[in-house]
Amino acid sequence: MLPRNLLATNTEFLFSMGAASSRVFSVSPAVFRAFLFCICFGFSALSLADEVSDANLPGGKPILNRVIEDARISAQQDYVVNDHNLDPTLKELDYETYRQIRFNPDKALWKNKHDYEVQFFHPGFLYQEPVSVVTIAPDNSENLLPFNSDKFIYEKNAQSLADLTTEESGYAGFRIHYPLKNSQYKDEFAVFLGASYFRLVGKNQVYGISARGLAVNTAMPEGEEFPHFTKFWLIEPRAGQPIKIYARLESPSVSGTYSFVLMPGEDTTMEVKSWIFAREDVDKLGVAPFTSMFLYGENTQKRHDDYRPEVHDSDGVLMLNQAGEVIWRPLTNPSRLQVTSLSDVKPQGFGMLQRDTDFANYLDAEANYHLRPSLWVTPKAGFENGKLEIVEIPTDSEVHDNIVAYWVPDKPFLAGESRYYEYNLKTVEKQPMRYGLATVERTRQGRSLLPGFETTEDRNVRRFVVDFKIPEGMTIRPDDVDLILDATNAQVEQAKVLDVDGGNSVRVTFLVIPEGDAAVDMRMFLNQDETQMSEIWSYVYEPQ
Repeated sequence: MLPRNLLATNTEFLFSMGAASSRVFSVSPAVFRAFLFCICFGFSALSLADEVSDANLPGGKPILNRVIEDARISAQQDYVVNDHNLDPTLKELDYETYRQIRFNPDKALWKNKHDYEVQFFHPGFLYQEPVSVVTIAPDNSENLLPFNSDKFIYEKNAQSLADLTTEESGYAGFRIHYPLKNSQYKDEFAVFLGASYFRLVGKNQVYGISARGLAVNTAMPEGEEFPHFTKFWLIEPRAGQPIKIYARLESPSVSGTYSFVLMPGEDTTMEVKSWIFAREDVDKLGVAPFTSMFLYGENTQKRHDDYRPEVHDSDGVLMLNQAGEVIWRPLTNPSRLQVTSLSDVKPQGFGMLQRDTDFANYLDAEANYHLRPSLWVTPKAGFENGKLEIVEIPTDSEVHDNIVAYWVPDKPFLAGESRYYEYNLKTVEKQPMRYGLATVERTRQGRSLLPGFETTEDRNVRRFVVDFKIPEGMTIRPDDVDLILDATNAQVEQAKVLDVDGGNSVRVTFLVIPEGDAAVDMRMFLNQDETQMSEIWSYVYEPQ
């Protein structure tokens, strides 16, 4: 999938769905948000983001320290785009011609030498700012890999393009292979390609959601800025060990250095450390960003003329806040740009999930949406006061990435300042993120035709149905459940809790009557015997 420039319009609207209190109260949303604001923002001076310092500079790693210092110095200079003097013909390639250039697998880096092998992408088409690649040998010696057209196979219309490159052309990016499924074949499990994008998969997954090094000014009126990885250092791996990569990042506003430690497996893991320096003031810094696609799902109001019941790479955002509350926010494909957020101080984790992994809910034997991975972030350093922001962009095609999420620090990032961030990133297969609570397994909605609550030309009444899966060992008695349900810009009527699926799930059903055209912000969970039994369902409904 391709990076998409996110431009805010005059139809943008913003909600703040707070989730930082140590206990959830059945109060009005306005009172809840006022309380949340005091918790999250009243003591921000006591909890500042980590600056780059001796405390977080890597010990015993002279090359990495030099790369960090290069980023620091670069941030004090003007930003310069390096296109490696790429021939204009390569920049103007169309998609079909670019696809006719393939890397020769027999020319892979470390071919038949290590468990890991690396294959490269040709510069050109969308990838007009190539990257330099350096290898680091066990003795710490560095070797710059020159571009070599002999490593590629040029077919059909691309046959004449090999003569347009030089040793300085650089590569568009690379992908890493490892024997994930058996010892006879090395599977691709990670790819770095385009801007600061990269993707990971576990053993039984196919590519879907993307991660990024950094997001800058996403969904801002002035337009998004896309930082680029400009140079990579690939550290020659050791048998049975993770593979380590260093990277330099540049953009008009920031300069940075990244350290990635990747371990492929059932769930592929990545340890991420970044040292970021501000060249210019940054209005909105997006840390640990995700980019995904949601065209339609079980919760979509407008049905699509498609044989497939659902089409999406991800179906929701999950957050485990500092207080231990679990918030599930189903994704939507809105009719206008929608920006929402979940505020917290030092969250325990957050991610974008493909929670529905049942083939029958997609029926797509080519895209295999049921095999798309979830990505989960476990913060380690730098995630102080802030919010998890979710951007949903209208789209009419599954080829467009229209969902973005990232952590936004409250503290401004000003020219001359630095930040250090550390987190673990992992793919998640199926849906193990339960935390001992009843979890939302589906969200559905439809017109109400009940007498007295009919949907008419003058009034829009929606029936919402939310099913919670009960974990093993837990008992929820619908008659004893205290349903905590709040909504802004709407009335809620006829809320009920029911047993479904032979007692394996409980269903919450209610009517929503919007008070106008403003979006309805809802928040709901289940209490029993003064104990919270479910994760928090957080949803924004846009009246149509």
